[in-house]
Amino acid sequence: MYLAIIALPLLASIASGVLGRKVGSSGSHLISCLAMVVSTAGALLCLYEVALAGSPVSVTLGSWVDSENLQVTWGFLFDTLTVSMLIPVLFVSALVHLYSVGYMAAEPHQQRFFAYLSLFTLFMELLVSGDNFLVMFIGWEGVGVCSYLLISYWFTRVQATKSALQAIIMNRIGDWGLMLALFGIFWVTGSLEFSTLFTIAPLIDPGVISLIGIGLLVGAMAKSAQIGLHTWLPQAMEGPTPVSALLHAATMVVAGVFLFLRVSPLLELSDSALLLLIWIGSVTALMAGSTGLFQNDLKRVIAYSTCSQLGMLMVACGLSQYNSALFHLVNHAFFKALLFLSAGAVIHALQDEQDLRKYGGLLSLLPFCYILMLIGSFSLMALPFLTGFYSKELILSSTYGHYSFSGAGAYWLSTVAAAFTAGYSIRSLYLSFLTKPNGPKVNYMGTHEPSLVMALPLFILAVFSLFFGFIGQEAFIGVGSGFFTNALFQHPNHVIEAEFTVPLAYKLFPLIATILSSSLLILFYTYFSHYATWLKDLWRGLYVFFNQRYHFDSLYSFIGYKIIALGYITGKSIDKGVLELLGPFGLSKMVTSFSLRIASLDTGYIPHYAILILLGLIGFIYFVVSMPDPKALILILGFTLILPYSPSLDDTQNSPS
Repeated sequence: MYLAIIALPLLASIASGVLGRKVGSSGSHLISCLAMVVSTAGALLCLYEVALAGSPVSVTLGSWVDSENLQVTWGFLFDTLTVSMLIPVLFVSALVHLYSVGYMAAEPHQQRFFAYLSLFTLFMELLVSGDNFLVMFIGWEGVGVCSYLLISYWFTRVQATKSALQAIIMNRIGDWGLMLALFGIFWVTGSLEFSTLFTIAPLIDPGVISLIGIGLLVGAMAKSAQIGLHTWLPQAMEGPTPVSALLHAATMVVAGVFLFLRVSPLLELSDSALLLLIWIGSVTALMAGSTGLFQNDLKRVIAYSTCSQLGMLMVACGLSQYNSALFHLVNHAFFKALLFLSAGAVIHALQDEQDLRKYGGLLSLLPFCYILMLIGSFSLMALPFLTGFYSKELILSSTYGHYSFSGAGAYWLSTVAAAFTAGYSIRSLYLSFLTKPNGPKVNYMGTHEPSLVMALPLFILAVFSLFFGFIGQEAFIGVGSGFFTNALFQHPNHVIEAEFTVPLAYKLFPLIATILSSSLLILFYTYFSHYATWLKDLWRGLYVFFNQRYHFDSLYSFIGYKIIALGYITGKSIDKGVLELLGPFGLSKMVTSFSLRIASLDTGYIPHYAILILLGLIGFIYFVVSMPDPKALILILGFTLILPYSPSLDDTQNSPS
C-alpha cells in the first residue's frame, strides 16, 4: 500500500505522457484522476495506521549509492509528519486533477498537461516521504523541474516562458544553499541519513549547526518564496489556474517549510537559525501583505496572500512551534486551493479576464462562485470558527508569548500583515462581486457557473475550509496531544504556553485589526470611492512603490544588466586578454618567437659556426674541470640568450655571400 501511493502517480504520468495518443484525452483524464483518488484513499489508510494507531513504517527498496565513504538507500519513511503532509498533497492534487478535466476541456494537449500534473505529485511524494536527504533532494529538484514545465505549459506565450525561467533560476539559487548544507552534513556526519544526523546532532559544534541551518534557510527561502527570492511566485500566475492552485496550496511552495519540520532536531540546536527564521518570516508576511493590497490581477493578489502565509509559517518554525506550523500548513492548503480554483472559475466565466478593475456586478451572475470565494477569503482572514482561525490565531499568540524582542517584533509585523490580508481579501470580493459592472459587455454575455466536474472539487474544499480546523485542532495542537510522537522535536527551553500566558487583549488584537481594516475598506469603497483617483494622485509615489512590488523586479533587472556588462568587460579584458597572454596562446607565441630567434643563428656563414663551436667547447671544459660559481653560470646563460639578438649576426646575415 505504501509503495502503491508513490507508484500510482508515476504510472499515471507515464500513461498520459508516453501513451497519450493511444489512450486519448478521455483516457488520460480517467487514468490520472483514478490514480490520484486511489492514492488519496491509501494516504487516509496510512494516516489511520501510522498516526492514529501509532505504527510508523519504513520501507527500503534497495541500495542506491554504495561506496567506501557513502551509503545511500532508496528508502521511504512514513511517520506522522509524512502522512500529515501526504493528506493535503494528494487530496488537493486529486481535486485539481478533477477540476482540470473541466477547466482544460478546450486545450488541444491535455495528455501532456495531465502527465505534468501527475509527475509533479510523484516528486512531491518523494520529497515528503524520503528517509534520507538524497531521496528528498530528488523530490526537491523534481518539483522545480515540473513547476517549470507547468508554468510554461503555454510555451508559445513569451511571458509564460519568461516566468518559468525566472522560477527555475530563483530556485537554483536556493538549491545552491541547500547543496552547501548537504555537503556540510556529509562532512560532519559522513552520512545523509536523517536518523544518523539526528542521533549525533547534540555532539556537533553549534557554529557548524548554525552554518548548516543558514544553508537550509537559503534553500527554503527560494522554494517557499521568502523576501529577496520571492519574485518568481507572483510571476508563476502565467500558467493555467489549476497549476497555480497546485503550486500554492500544498505542494511546491511549502517544501521549504516541510524541510524545517523534518530537520527540527537539528534546527532546535541553533538559536541563530531560529532567530533568522522569525525575522525573515515576519518581514516577508508584511511585505507580501502590503503588496497584495495594491495589485489589480486577481491571481496575483491570491499569490501574494500565499507569500504572506508562508511568512507566517516561517515565523512559527522560528518560534519552534512546529505543530502549529504544520497545522496551519494543512489548513492553508484547503482554503488556498479553494480560493485559486474558485478564482479560476470566475476567470473562466469572464473570457479569461483577470483584471479586477474590469470586474464588478458578478453577485447576481455567479452566486455560487461568490459563496466559495467568501468562504475561502474569510478562512484566510482567520475569522472565528473557520479553518484558518484555529491555526493562525495560535501562531500570532505564540509570537507575543515568546516574550523577547524578536517575538514582539514578529507579533506586530504579523498583526499588520493580518490586517493587510483582510484588506486585499475584502477588496477582491468587493471589486469582483459587489461593485457596479466595469468590464466590457462581451465578457458578461457568456458568464456561467462552473460545470459539475469543476463544482464538485470546489464544494469539497469549501467544506474543509469551514470545518477541518475545528476537527483537527485537538490532534495537531491540543494540550498534551501525542499525535506527532517523535516526528517533530521541540527543545524543552523553547516551549511556549501561548494559550494560558498571553493576555486576552493581545490575543484579540489581530482579530480586531482584521475586522477594523475590513470595515474601513468596505466603507471607503461604498461611500468614498470617488476619492480614489484623488488619493492616487496625492500618494502616487507610495502607490507606485507598492503596486510595482517594492521594485524588486527593477532591482534584479538592474543587477542583471550590470552583471552582463561586467561579464563583457571581463571576457574582453581577462578571458581574451590576460588569460590568453599568460595561457596557451601566450606560451605558444613565446615558443614560436624564441624558435625563430634560434633559427636565425643558422646564417650559413662558417666563422659564426666556428665561434659557436669554440664557445661550446670552452663552456664544456669549464664545467667539467671545475664547478662554476653562480655568477659565471648566469653570465654564460645570458650570453647564450643574447647571442640570437646580436646585431652583428643580423648584419652579416643580410650581407652578400
